[in-house]
Amino acid sequence: MNLFNKFGSTNLIGMICVLMVWISVSPRAIAQLADETQTTPNVPGGAIAKSLSAQVGTGQGNTFTSGSSIYLIKRDPARSIRRGRQLFQRKFTLDQGAGPRVNSSSTGDIHNDPKLGAGLSDSCAGCHGRPRGSAGSGGDVVTRPDSRDAPHLFGLGLIEQLADEITQDLRSIRANALGQASNSGNPVELVLVSKGIEFGKIIGLPDGTTDASLVEGLDSDLRLRPFFHHGGTISIREFIVGAFKAEMGLEAPDPILCAATDPITPLSTVSPSGMVFDPSVDTIERPSVCDTSDDGDLDGVTNEVDAAIVDHLEFYLLNYFKPGRYELSNDTTKGLDEMVKVGCTDCHIQNLTIDHDRRVADVETQFDDQKGIFNQLFATASMLFHEVIDADPFPQLLPNGGSFVVENIFTDFKRHDLGPNFHERQYDGSLQAAFVTEPLWGVGSTAPYGHDGRSINLKEVILRHGGEALASRDAFAVLSKNKQREIVEFLESLILFPPDDTASNLNPGVPGGNPQTEHGSIDLSTLFQISAEGPE
Repeated sequence: MNLFNKFGSTNLIGMICVLMVWISVSPRAIAQLADETQTTPNVPGGAIAKSLSAQVGTGQGNTFTSGSSIYLIKRDPARSIRRGRQLFQRKFTLDQGAGPRVNSSSTGDIHNDPKLGAGLSDSCAGCHGRPRGSAGSGGDVVTRPDSRDAPHLFGLGLIEQLADEITQDLRSIRANALGQASNSGNPVELVLVSKGIEFGKIIGLPDGTTDASLVEGLDSDLRLRPFFHHGGTISIREFIVGAFKAEMGLEAPDPILCAATDPITPLSTVSPSGMVFDPSVDTIERPSVCDTSDDGDLDGVTNEVDAAIVDHLEFYLLNYFKPGRYELSNDTTKGLDEMVKVGCTDCHIQNLTIDHDRRVADVETQFDDQKGIFNQLFATASMLFHEVIDADPFPQLLPNGGSFVVENIFTDFKRHDLGPNFHERQYDGSLQAAFVTEPLWGVGSTAPYGHDGRSINLKEVILRHGGEALASRDAFAVLSKNKQREIVEFLESLILFPPDDTASNLNPGVPGGNPQTEHGSIDLSTLFQISAEGPE
């Protein structure tokens, strides 16, 4: 049944706005899910209904290939997001190509290739599964001698978009400097600033080159790389393909990334989620294999991760909801004021604005002691898409592309040297000194702290700061214990949450009801537009 006929367009507008949320039809969903079509033990109500081949469907396809990833992303985005969520939680098997990975043999030099210290997991949720059933934090790998904590993935799509828009702004300023220098015949120095964040200066020279010696906080190519603590990857898609290989031994011959990194004729490509990969201006990570017939890891399985799987995961993480806010008080308000006074928000900038949002929905999760049945949290969803009728029986549901204020992210995306207490040892004996400013949203839920998890609580990680943050650290250190407590209390209000246990305007739950089944959730199962696809 067409969803528009089933609910009516007015009702649909109020309900389908929850498209982005990580959901399970059953409230019993756990961090990792088994495939009920396989002979693996299953938790009742906590399994994936579709086999991996059924989730791949008709492959990547296009907007008119029924059952393909692009078809679902454009016409049934709720289903694509849910499928991405289940792929994220799916426990992959040896038969599907899981392992061996980059460190499966006894050869290799971890001094030159830290991926050799990557972990071995059978699911994305194995490293990103806390709080329960979320794309959260939790894993730990030895890609460096002092380890790396797996970051939470809440708000990942907002981070990708902000970093990409800032990059375009900075490169536009560079082009302007070059144009002025060419016209005047003299060097032209311009300030690099985007969304209120300054990145130093760029000097355009009359010969068409630039002097980037005054650039601050990013590489000379002016590309922000917001993923990994040291700033190593520009996109969600590269993050997915790289993690499949390094953490699970699954190879993805992704046509989007392979075309953009072709050694002979690299082409500019756009992913189904709208991320542009232009090899003429960016260095893009090439997948370990780029032919579906290649068995790069010699495990007897080819085309281990179909492009459709990458499409659904990318779209899911693009639309994954942002962290929430726990209970606010006079003390938390004072804590934010104190953060401003001591200079924390010079780098941890509270709010940033996306100019052209590629997501289809947003969810705001707040403390609500009346409607919040579990954890006293309640989620309110809003729609960010519009309908386009074409020759297909099902309309396209496309992003509005409007502006969006990203509140309480607290980052400037720049790399900063925070002094020797944050320097990271490498296996070759060198030190990594600069790290991207950690977004503080969710920080109340992600102890221990630091890229390496070496700080036991929020106060200690603040006192650990030095280098470029020494003045702010010292200002915090001389505050009264009460003012320090207010700052910590504010930070503790920036939380992650288990989406399957969070009541919402779609499923508000039953106050006082069964705590296992009636605490509310956000359920996409009734919002699928293309009913012929069946249950997930």
